[in-house]
Amino acid sequence: MTTTAPVVAFDQVSKAYGEVRAVDGLTLTLRPGETVALLGPNGAGKSTSLDLLLGLKQPDSGSVRLFGTTPREAIVAGRVGAMLQSGGLMDEVTVAELVRLACDLHPRPYKANDVLARAGIAQIADRKVNKLSGGQAQRVRFALATAGDSDLIVLDEPTTGMDVTTRQAFWATMREQADQGRTVLFATHYLEEADAIADRVLVLHRGRLLADGTAAEIKAKAGARRIAFDLEGTIDEAPLRALPFLNSITVSKSGSAAASGQTVRIQSTDADATVHALYGLGVYPRNLEVAGLGLEQAFVAITAAEEAKSK
Repeated sequence: MTTTAPVVAFDQVSKAYGEVRAVDGLTLTLRPGETVALLGPNGAGKSTSLDLLLGLKQPDSGSVRLFGTTPREAIVAGRVGAMLQSGGLMDEVTVAELVRLACDLHPRPYKANDVLARAGIAQIADRKVNKLSGGQAQRVRFALATAGDSDLIVLDEPTTGMDVTTRQAFWATMREQADQGRTVLFATHYLEEADAIADRVLVLHRGRLLADGTAAEIKAKAGARRIAFDLEGTIDEAPLRALPFLNSITVSKSGSAAASGQTVRIQSTDADATVHALYGLGVYPRNLEVAGLGLEQAFVAITAAEEAKSK
């Protein structure tokens, strides 16, 4: 890195489409070597934020800076590689021809054969692009995004269409990129990927930054724990739903208790008090488990709480 400026800096950035605020006063910075997951429900502003970062759209107010310069200047200098979900691929050319073109156009190119190998597409180098499967096309997009020595790699839903083995290989390559000091920013709907891969998680909601931290910090921010247990027989659900400190509760037919048993799953902001009250009901929970929320459950809890506040 030749500058001490943040890799990415959003300063009070807003972007509206008519009456819809896709991005609303967004302020954030990304630093060298971070692997950052961008999460949010549909309509949260993820795609618009990436478009603003890449200079594909201009903010209505605020500023976006990459490496202390404009997005356009950073991209022209070859400092940014991008893999966009909406990005099309040229038809009637081979994979190798397309990758060589991307390398030729990059200010700091890698060798095309190395790019093909890193993306796991050397074996399909002679295949026409329009004959690729969805997962193969994604790997070609990844090759184009990493055709040169870029300092920031931006990935929009990068593993869509990939099988499990290909996903694992993809993320192993991304870890190598981050270990070499590059910043990796990816938007994903696969929350287990964000939990396993990201050093940092950003949660967007209605164009605003709702949460920013490690996956563990995001889980803690949800302020709840997960309780699960089985009950034999059929009981009145009303006392269960009246247990203290509940965020949510679901009751379903159990697969592990008696044939007529029930499985209860609870999110509680005070698991100890909830379990104590449960025993006070005079019921006997079997297979009782108390654990922290997973990232997906925490994400749902945080965004649901924000939706409730806005009503």
